[in-house]
Amino acid sequence: MQIIILAIQHNIMNIIELELLSDNLAATEVFYRRVFGLEPYFKEGNGLMCFKIGGTELIFKKSDNVKPVYHFAIDVPNNRFEDAYAYFRSKTALIGITETTDVADFVNWNAKSFYFYDNNGNIAEIITRYSNKEFDNAPFSPASYLTISEIGLVTPNVPDLAQTLYKEYGIPVYKNQPATDAFTVCGDDRGLFIIAANGREWYPTKIKAQHFPTRILYLTQGDLNHIIV
Repeated sequence: MQIIILAIQHNIMNIIELELLSDNLAATEVFYRRVFGLEPYFKEGNGLMCFKIGGTELIFKKSDNVKPVYHFAIDVPNNRFEDAYAYFRSKTALIGITETTDVADFVNWNAKSFYFYDNNGNIAEIITRYSNKEFDNAPFSPASYLTISEIGLVTPNVPDLAQTLYKEYGIPVYKNQPATDAFTVCGDDRGLFIIAANGREWYPTKIKAQHFPTRILYLTQGDLNHIIV
């Protein structure tokens, strides 16, 4: 029996549903089965496909020649990060951070992660956040995914969107990341909106951030909120 130990936190933010576009649902299903080890739990004809990633439902909606590219991150337990790294490295090519490593060490965030592209060109990140103190006594498997904890939002006015998130939804600027006009992170160690300016490069790639429709259902401070951007 799998046991996941979660640290108790107040005012946490959890992404419950994340809906993204994909020009090719058939290839997405193949990739997520082969690399993530996931089976879609729901399909609606050729228009919709849903995966369960820990506490988050990842939904892909069919688009036609939109070529959408998103950035999102999936949390894994602290003691399963190395296992996750070995697993994904055996399944797909990882994106280099420097010439000598493909693991990013975010000292200010007390986190480590690695990145790769999915079949759509999305920049997927596997991350562990040591401040959350999450541990799993079972071997690493698709059941180890905790949640989708980050989604990138692209806008021409980063400060304006960050201010809207705070004033209307009570989501503050993330305490471990200074806000700038081109890049601001809002939320907490359980859930983050990564706000990037149009044209800013998505770390650790040279891909320019562009806006693509995104639907997010999330829970924060006990309230369920729905955002479409």
